[in-house]
Formats: sequence, structure tokens, C-alpha cells
Amino acid sequence: MKAATAIGIVVAALGILGGAVMEGTSPAAFINIPAIVIIFSGTGGATLAAVGMERMKLIPGLYKKAFSSEPADLAGRVGEMVGFAERARKDGLLALESEVEAIDDAFTRKGLQLVVDGTDPDMLREILETEMDAMHARHKAGAEVFKSAGGFSPTIGIIGTVMGLVHVLENLSNPAILGPAISGAFIATLLGVGMANVVFLPVASRLKALSEEEMEERTLLLEGILSIQAGDNPRVVAEKLMSFVPPGERERAAEPKAEGLKGAPEPAVA
Repeated sequence: MKAATAIGIVVAALGILGGAVMEGTSPAAFINIPAIVIIFSGTGGATLAAVGMERMKLIPGLYKKAFSSEPADLAGRVGEMVGFAERARKDGLLALESEVEAIDDAFTRKGLQLVVDGTDPDMLREILETEMDAMHARHKAGAEVFKSAGGFSPTIGIIGTVMGLVHVLENLSNPAILGPAISGAFIATLLGVGMANVVFLPVASRLKALSEEEMEERTLLLEGILSIQAGDNPRVVAEKLMSFVPPGERERAAEPKAEGLKGAPEPAVA
């Protein structure tokens, strides 16, 4: 599901809050401005120090990717590559030149252009694998932002709690404020642990999963491009690439399409 990450975060947050309300806790008790300031500024500053400003600037786009990226259409990719293989086998590799510019997916467009240009197969594989490795490294760097935030947030929460307890100890002579002060002190730990386990770490895991899905898709495309270059029979191409497709989706790959990757999803991480 496209919005599964956002739905999961909302369900987790509402479940935790709902359980607290059922126990008789007022939602207003969790609104503690000092604790919120400590968690967000402390976590944000520590993460900035760890990953740098350039990666921090990626955060809005990374959230968008995690919450709204389409799943990889492996069955569709097989059909498209088989379509290209049929065209190349029928009219020759140079016949693909007229279709290259119409392909929206940059990776496939680059691969087929290299095929049309007569690039050596080993060099073609090396070029495309290098691009895949670079993409994977960028994706890992993006997920690292949220992984770092998930590591810092609980510790910053504990620091906020300790600071709150220091304030409590300063006012032991005033029993009237001890209860609210102790409660407010522990809100920082609650927010820190909650943000880490409900938001930061799930988003990091989702970005990692999206990256793996795109790597699998590009591996499929790479094998398809090399098969087209080798002049393999379209049926052989289909059988080879079908191993990447989950069994329940293989029927959709039965009919080839030679229209290019116009429906290819955006990369998981820029």
C-alpha cells in the first residue's frame, strides 16, 4: 500500500495515546513545552552534527518518499523489456534508437542507449552496476539521517528527564508542585522514546526497504538490457527476468509492452 508508512505511524501514535486515555490520563498531560523544545532541538542539533547540513536538507523529500512512494512494478518491467527484445530481434538493435528518447526511466534509457552505441557487454555491465552502487550509497545516506535521529532521540529524552528531576529536587520544600514537576520531567523521556520508535526508526527502515526494492528492479533491468544486447530470444528473456517477479504477479508480465518505462516509479531516495 502506497501510504502504509503514514498509516502505520498514525495507528501506532493513536494506539499509544488511546491506551493512556483508557487508563485515565488526560491528553493534555503530554503537552509539555519545555520537553518538546528539548527533544526537537536536541535531536535536531545532534543529528545535524552527525550527518551534516546537506543531508538535513533532504529530510522533507525523504519523508515524502517514505510516505508516498509507489511499490516497484517488477511484472511491468518484465513486459517492457520483453517488448524491447522483440523489437530488437525483429528489426535489429539500431531500431531501438527511435524509442530511447521516449523512455522516462533514466537508467533504462542510458542502458539501451549504450546498447545502440555498440558498447562492449562487460563495459556496459560495469557502467550500469557502478550507477546502481552509487544510487544505493545515496539511499543509505538518506536513511542514515533518520537512523541517527532514532538513536539520539531517546538519549536526549533522558537528558531532559534528568534536567526536570534536578528542578524537582530544588523544590522538595514545596510539596504542592512535586507531582506536576515529576510528571513533566518524565514527558521528555516519553517523547524521546516515542519519536524514535514511532517515527524516526520506522521511516529509516522504510527508506531502506524502498532502496532494496529499487536495487532489485534495476538488477532486473540490467539483466534485461544485457539479454537484449546479446540477441536472446524474447521468450528466453521473459523466463530469465521472471525469476525476479513474485509468483502471484507473474501473470501480469505475460503480455510484452514496448512503450518504455513511462510508468516507472521515482527513485526511493534522490
